[in-house]
Amino acid sequence: MRAKYNKNLKHLARNLRKHGTKGEAILWRDVLKAKQHWPYQFNRQFPLGEYIVDFISRKLKLIIEIDGSSHLAKNEEDYERQKFLEDEGYTILRFSEGWVIYRIDEVVAEIDYAIQCIEQEKEHKQKNNC
Repeated sequence: MRAKYNKNLKHLARNLRKHGTKGEAILWRDVLKAKQHWPYQFNRQFPLGEYIVDFISRKLKLIIEIDGSSHLAKNEEDYERQKFLEDEGYTILRFSEGWVIYRIDEVVAEIDYAIQCIEQEKEHKQKNNC
């Protein structure tokens, strides 16, 4: 099964956007929404398959997750979710809520590094397909 936009989760995703965490709000408002760091579009609280991901760049196949205290009791669920999304070809970056709030520059540097790696991998694949 290819993970696709799940319109059945649209209402829940919209609700999560309205009531997101402080870390999600900071990352969205100050980094991803502004497109000031990268020319890629990111979506917030995006329904993908049976899951809603915090942030996604579909062009890069990159998902960014912010783990708050609610994730402490969800280890098995998070593992299954991550495995499913990785099997669909997505790269997943995970950051703790505190890391985003207090060390946003380091979070941006990690995202930047991941994007550079993804771009290099795409270039390499294109060269080898010629």
